[in-house]
Amino acid sequence: METYDALLASITPDTGETRTILDPATGEPVGEAPVHTVEDLEAAIAAAAAAQPAWAALGHDARSAALMKAADAVERSAEELARLLSREQGKPLNGPNARFEVGACAAWLRVAAGTPLEPETVVDDGETRAELHYRPIGVVGAIGPWNWPMMITVWQIAPALRMGNAVVVKPSEYTPLSVLALARVLNEELPEGLLTVVSGGRDVGARLAGHPAIGKVMFTGSTATGKAIIRSSADTVKRLTLELGGNDAGIVLPDADPKAIAEGLFWGAFINTGQTCAALKRLYVHDSLYEAVCEELTKVAAAMPMGNGLDENNVLGPLQNRQQYDIVTRLVDAARDSGARVLLGGNPDTDQAGHFYPATLVADIDNSNPLVAEEQFGPALPIIRYGTVDEAVTMANALDVGLGASVWSSDPAAARDVAARLEAGTVWINKHGAVDPRIPFGGAKQSGYGLEFGVEGLKALGVPQVING
Repeated sequence: METYDALLASITPDTGETRTILDPATGEPVGEAPVHTVEDLEAAIAAAAAAQPAWAALGHDARSAALMKAADAVERSAEELARLLSREQGKPLNGPNARFEVGACAAWLRVAAGTPLEPETVVDDGETRAELHYRPIGVVGAIGPWNWPMMITVWQIAPALRMGNAVVVKPSEYTPLSVLALARVLNEELPEGLLTVVSGGRDVGARLAGHPAIGKVMFTGSTATGKAIIRSSADTVKRLTLELGGNDAGIVLPDADPKAIAEGLFWGAFINTGQTCAALKRLYVHDSLYEAVCEELTKVAAAMPMGNGLDENNVLGPLQNRQQYDIVTRLVDAARDSGARVLLGGNPDTDQAGHFYPATLVADIDNSNPLVAEEQFGPALPIIRYGTVDEAVTMANALDVGLGASVWSSDPAAARDVAARLEAGTVWINKHGAVDPRIPFGGAKQSGYGLEFGVEGLKALGVPQVING
């Protein structure tokens, strides 16, 4: 285990162009990130291509053992990684935030390493025998976001490495230090050249998406960028896994207990201060318990402390960047101007340092309001009335995205019936956004395609090969 200062120093470039990364809670410098170029990307891809065959030849058992050791390395440096993540991304150390995210990195590495993937016998009738195997792709490009920079990077690289691939990672320009530090720790247990982070701009991302030596691209981010990656991948027919934008709906059925579900609703919407693709972003509540849900949810939200992430008392932090702060401000202001009722928040302290926007609940809002129809990606939840379940399902399904959804009810069977009618890759019951490394996860409609996690996630990082005979 090393100190925080030593970890930060280990990823600080000695030469070349750098960019100062600022703490979104204070505006103070966190560290210097390298500004890598397309030439640096080419070198990383060449090194990955050279390292990959020997890694693939080790076989599943040896690769899994290395990933288990990599998980141990993450845990040895967990507190230092969490502190860097908190300072760069803004999320607090406590709650489902920085320490949680670093712990998830170790958990996903272990599950990717420990999930069995045996050849599947598809036909064996005495005359024909056919087996389905999954072979390494080669070099995988991983392009990650700024909201969960470490955890989502591990979602991409852990199954890729387990399946015998090398990986070149392009992190968000907002949060490169966290990913550079994570890779530095992982590389304590991995062969040289197998995993490289290229911290560059859009030109680097575009080249990675279209590079002929990259066999697959994994991307988490906006739908618009995902569409650009699809176009860039066409000439080389790359495999893709895309986890794109979402605007997840939650439906509270008439039999729900408002007090019992209030905390679950809050964390479904406000985890990571609302900066989560599969967060609850629009809540539909039946007329009969609308006011009760609003009241109980307001009580929970008002009690959650927000502030600098290094303060052990806080569980909500700033928005990571000013652009996202401005989006949330615009949408809440438009909702208020339209006549919607602001139950809590909506009044940021403009004299406060950092990109802090208070936890905000907006009631009596029309379903077509921009705060409902657009993805706010921040700490502002619109709460919409409905009269019939059919009406709620229609409104929930009306958008062109479908990452996740949830149904809240005291009757599990009734909840499952409604869940089956929702157009989303995952529908949770009495919770929202709870991902598990063993359970496949992916989007519907324009929220992307391809599955991550579990056996299906491993298969997505291999080339299927049938041996017939």
